[in-house]
Amino acid sequence: MLEKGALYIVGTPIGNLGDMSPRGREVLAQVDFIAAEDTRVTRGLLTHFDIHKPLLSYFEHNKADRGEQILSRLLAGETCALVSDAGMPAISDPGETLVASCRERGVPVYAVPGPTAATSALAISGLPTGRFTFEGFLSVNKRSRREHLLALEREQRTMVFYEAPHKLRRTLSDFAKTFGEDRPVALARELTKLHEEVWRTTLGEAAAHYREHEPRGEYVLVIAGAAPPAPSETAWGPEEAASLARERMAQGLSASEAAKEAAKETGVRKGEIYKLLMEGME
Repeated sequence: MLEKGALYIVGTPIGNLGDMSPRGREVLAQVDFIAAEDTRVTRGLLTHFDIHKPLLSYFEHNKADRGEQILSRLLAGETCALVSDAGMPAISDPGETLVASCRERGVPVYAVPGPTAATSALAISGLPTGRFTFEGFLSVNKRSRREHLLALEREQRTMVFYEAPHKLRRTLSDFAKTFGEDRPVALARELTKLHEEVWRTTLGEAAAHYREHEPRGEYVLVIAGAAPPAPSETAWGPEEAASLARERMAQGLSASEAAKEAAKETGVRKGEIYKLLMEGME
């Protein structure tokens, strides 16, 4: 029995309908209505399982108005399931905003776990999985994209990204420039589908390959983290950290942003770095 006035975050298959959980089917069949990224995609899923429920679209460009509509119905005692086209909603997904709004308004939220492309790709990548960072999609905004990549330049954990086929070439090129052409990467596409493919290679080889071949399907890119610095490189003083921050400023970051990035990489306090940067400008 579902709780009245609650939102259920329901994971759906990322390709193979056999991966839909029994609990997921039960919740979809019991809620009052379903909020879906693309109602056409979700209608196909529901038809397959002979589930008939009212559908409401909820996606990036209508999430403000539609989110308020959903909240009003939840506060009135209705139950709602939130689904994306594939995988777990609210992960690199506008559902994040709806969940945050529910928290602010005291609406209970429950997870109904399901397949997730990021962890599925990570598990079969062949790269270290003990520690990893999920980075989602890179921004198309030039400044935001550069700042995101610079922040990860020395990241030692395995990194997981999502990318659409029409953006893959630019993304691989940017990755190769930032992390180095020899950095190992696993490119996973069509996960759980008939033509599932995982290609383990390097960023340089992947970028070269897709300059000549058309990318097809949605991609999960799993990139090896940076090697730990040599012992002699681990001790950073304030002046060295400020020098690193000046390099970041030369690449387009503000003094505050550069100090923040340098602090993250060196362990020196941001305020101390920022003070040295300001003294150098006097």
